[in-house]
Amino acid sequence: MRTPPRFDRGHTDDLMSFLAASPSPYHAVANAAERLEKAGFRQVAETDAWDGTTGGKYVLRGGAIVAWYVPEGAEPHTPFRIVGAHTDSPNLRVKPRPDNGGHGWRQVAVEVYGGPLLNSWLDRDLGLAGRLSLRDGSTRLVNVDRALLRVPQLAIHLDRSVTAEGLKLDKQRHLQPVWGLGDDVRDGDLIRFLEEEAGIAEGETIGWDLMVHSIEPPAYLGRDKDLVAGPRMDNLLSVHAGTAALAAVATSEEALPYIPVLAAFDHEENGSQSDTGADGPLLGGVLERSVFSRGGSYEDRARAFAGTVCLSSDTGHAVHPNYAERHDPTHHPRAGKGPILKVNVNNRYATDGSGRAVFATACDKAGVPFQTFVSNNSMPCGTTIGPITAARHGIKTVDIGVAILSMHSARELCGADDPFLLANALVAFLEG
Repeated sequence: MRTPPRFDRGHTDDLMSFLAASPSPYHAVANAAERLEKAGFRQVAETDAWDGTTGGKYVLRGGAIVAWYVPEGAEPHTPFRIVGAHTDSPNLRVKPRPDNGGHGWRQVAVEVYGGPLLNSWLDRDLGLAGRLSLRDGSTRLVNVDRALLRVPQLAIHLDRSVTAEGLKLDKQRHLQPVWGLGDDVRDGDLIRFLEEEAGIAEGETIGWDLMVHSIEPPAYLGRDKDLVAGPRMDNLLSVHAGTAALAAVATSEEALPYIPVLAAFDHEENGSQSDTGADGPLLGGVLERSVFSRGGSYEDRARAFAGTVCLSSDTGHAVHPNYAERHDPTHHPRAGKGPILKVNVNNRYATDGSGRAVFATACDKAGVPFQTFVSNNSMPCGTTIGPITAARHGIKTVDIGVAILSMHSARELCGADDPFLLANALVAFLEG
C-alpha cells in the first residue's frame, strides 16, 4: 500500500493564507476553485449538458462548491467518497438599507448571522467583503481588507454594572458599527463606496451580500509556535483541507476505487436550508448527473449511493483548560493530537460504529492519530451537515473535524499541526 501524499507545516502556512484571502463564502469557493484549477480541474455549468469524460470537474453556486474527480475505468455505479464541509461562519451582515447613523456618527446597519460570540466583535478593526450583483446579471467579489468599521464598546464609566453582572448586548442596538463622522447620512453611500473600491460604475449594483470581518491576519502563537490563531476556522479549515486532499488524489498515480468528491456548502450556521446548503438539492443533483453522464441508469445511481461514504468535516471543541468541567469527563480532545471523531447517540452527529471503522482505517493508513469527542450529558450538543447529508441522500456519513477553542469567535484557536494531520487523513479516505 502506497504512503499517501504527506502534508506538513507548509499546509498550515497555506491554510493561513487561505483564511486571510477568504473573508466571505464567495471568496472561499473562488479560492478553492483556483487551487483545483491548478490541479487540472475545470468548471462545468449547471445549465450545460455534461459529458462522462474522466478528470476533475467542479460546480460553483453562490457560496458553495462541489468538485469531483472521475478516474480512468470508473463505472456508472462506482461509489463516491465525499468530504463535506461548510463555507460560512457566524458574523455580522449588512442589511438591505445599510446607511444609518446618528449623533454625529455614520454607521452601517448590520444583522447577526448565525450564532457568533458577540463580544468578540467589539473594538476590532473590521473590513467589509462579499459580492455585488450587477444590472447585467453578473456578480463581482469585493473585499475592503483594511480598517473600515468598528463596533465600539461602551466605556465602563457609563455602565458600572458590567463588572458585577457581565456584559449584556442587544443585537439591534449595540452591534451597529461606525465608519465615519457626520450627520448627512444618505441612502446609497455605502454601495457607492464599494462600487468605487471594486471599479464598478456608479449605480450598476442592484443587490449585495456583504459581511464584516476582522482584518487581523492569522498568526502562529505561543512560545513554540505550536498554535494558530485566526478567523473563520469554523469551517474554512475543513474546506481548505478537503480541497488540498482532493487535489492530491487527483494528481497522484494511485488507482482509485471510488470517485473522490469535495462538497463545501453555505448556510450551515443557520440550518442549511437553501439552494446552496447541505439540506438543498445541490450535492444529490451533482452526484446523479455524474452517474447519468457516464451512461448510468437509476439502478446504477442506487448502487453508487449505496456504496458511498461521506466524511462531514467540521471543527469541534478541544477541552478548555479554564472550563474543563463543561466537557465529558472521559473524552477530552486535545489540540495538537490529531483530528476528532464526533459521536452523539441522539444523531446530532451521524457517526456510528461502522463509520468509526472507516475513519479509523483511513487514519491508520495515513499514520495519523485521532481522538473521540462526546458532549457532556448535561450540555446540549451542536450539530453539523452530517445528519442532514445522511438523511437527505441515504449515504453513510461520519462526523469528524479538528478540535479548536473559541468556536464562533471572530478569532479562533487550534493546534498548528492538526490542519495537516486532518488533510493527510482525508487523502487516505479519498483513496479508499
